[in-house]
Amino acid sequence: MLTGWRQRGAAIVLYCCVAFSYIGLVQAQDLDEDLLNDNFDGTGGNSVSDPLEPLNRAFFQFNDTFYFWVLKPVSRTYATVLPEDVRMCIGNAFKNLTAPVRIVNNLLQGKVADSGIELSRFLINTTIGSVGLGDPAQSVFHLNPKTEDLGQTLGKWGMGEGIYICWPILGPSNLRDTAGLVGDTFLNPMTYVYLSNERVGFEAKAGEKINTTSFKLGDYEQFKEATFDPYTAMRDFYYQSRRSKIADNVRQDNEFSENTDHSGQPSSKRQKFSADMVAESELNGCKI
Repeated sequence: MLTGWRQRGAAIVLYCCVAFSYIGLVQAQDLDEDLLNDNFDGTGGNSVSDPLEPLNRAFFQFNDTFYFWVLKPVSRTYATVLPEDVRMCIGNAFKNLTAPVRIVNNLLQGKVADSGIELSRFLINTTIGSVGLGDPAQSVFHLNPKTEDLGQTLGKWGMGEGIYICWPILGPSNLRDTAGLVGDTFLNPMTYVYLSNERVGFEAKAGEKINTTSFKLGDYEQFKEATFDPYTAMRDFYYQSRRSKIADNVRQDNEFSENTDHSGQPSSKRQKFSADMVAESELNGCKI
């Protein structure tokens, strides 16, 4: 019995590693054109606690090598074999499966309406969108994704970032976001697929990351070319990105408080603010 529990524990740890894998590399690939065109040397911004820098740099170099030696060639071959439209549909389906993460975290942040939008998106895309292969919720009903995660939720609740950690395979993070990733893993239905069938779960998660990376080939290379010290640049951009998302959540709450009358109805300024909000969408090009 003890051996069985050990095996289950090892399986959970292995899945967590797979579930969080490539996060740092994918975030690097998600750099927008403004960042890539910027002379970003990683020296600006707020302070970052990085007492483990020597170890983090070693892990960063490991992840860099893993990208160029494994992830990039596999993703390039994958992109050559499968047409873009097919890969978009696959990406839509995987993203649809992670709807519980967004639904719950929007709710935990008090964004009841956004949580309802994510629930509506899940129901529409699962039915009309052919089990999530399409995204009619956005293309037809104009329901934009409301992406939130537990790390952002904890940040909004006031939890500190903790020290910076560059996990091997997992990429850039900090203590708060690492705790958030663990929590989000248990909201992800793929976790339970893995626990019921390790091989299927592992292959599905690896396939998801390869599919995502196939759309971003070349972005990480541009990022490295645009920076003097890629490690510092990646670390600082990670913090800028996370702090910006959390600050936006706080600003939205402040805007709501300042622009809502005593009856609880939103003022015209609040309505305009809400109308102007546009959420970033990933892999929404497949329409069924």
